[in-house]
Amino acid sequence: MSAAGYRDTVVERLRAAGCVFAEDEAALLIDAAADSDDLERLVAARVSGQPLEPLLGWVAFAGLRVRIGPGVFVPRRRTEVLAREAATLTAPGDRVLDLCCGAGAVGATIAARVPEAEVWASDIEPEAVRWAQVNLDPSRVLLGDLFAPLPAALRGSFAVIAANAPYVPSEAIALMPPEARDYEPRVTLDGGRDGVDEHRRIVSGARDWLTASGYLLIESSVDQAPVTAALMQAEGFRTRVVRSRKRDGTAVVGSLV
Repeated sequence: MSAAGYRDTVVERLRAAGCVFAEDEAALLIDAAADSDDLERLVAARVSGQPLEPLLGWVAFAGLRVRIGPGVFVPRRRTEVLAREAATLTAPGDRVLDLCCGAGAVGATIAARVPEAEVWASDIEPEAVRWAQVNLDPSRVLLGDLFAPLPAALRGSFAVIAANAPYVPSEAIALMPPEARDYEPRVTLDGGRDGVDEHRRIVSGARDWLTASGYLLIESSVDQAPVTAALMQAEGFRTRVVRSRKRDGTAVVGSLV
């Protein structure tokens, strides 16, 4: 079979499995495969419903290729809103924290746009930390719950804290696409009864780690953003909501000045 014919076969298999962008996915899988056996493995996995990006080993995010693998939360385009806003607020020499970092996409975006920044990251999920250590300075990527793994010496030193914490209400997880629901760790999705349990914990602890003029940014949804903003305001933050219709992304930005 010719290369073109083989590609057409892959496209047909992906299309039959319900892949909306079958032609684009076929090209990516063919490019990622080491040989025909590897391609068959990748296509079979994708047809079975496994998410595309972990099979490729990377995800496109804010102009970067962020390395990821199976069992890790896949960075969404909507999170580019959070990452870009955090990078805009970061100055050379600033210390920044990518909280609930996952594979480190937000931190990697900041590091790429402000190379002189000192980027730290933490996550409670071990596999996420392993991949974040690939995408960021591994000595500054820590395993643990929110701020707990950070050295005490860093208290009060972060100019920017950006968090893509879980914000899906527990009961809504069953309604998520299978690619997320079945293949990403629940701890990376479940935000509790109303989706903002982790936001409450982050906001209550953030001031101890921020500079006197620091910023706290949390990804949210359109409906939840007022709740997250109110949580920040109760802790003395001035807030604004950043929204991108193009990326369907929302972030709440809190400042201490």
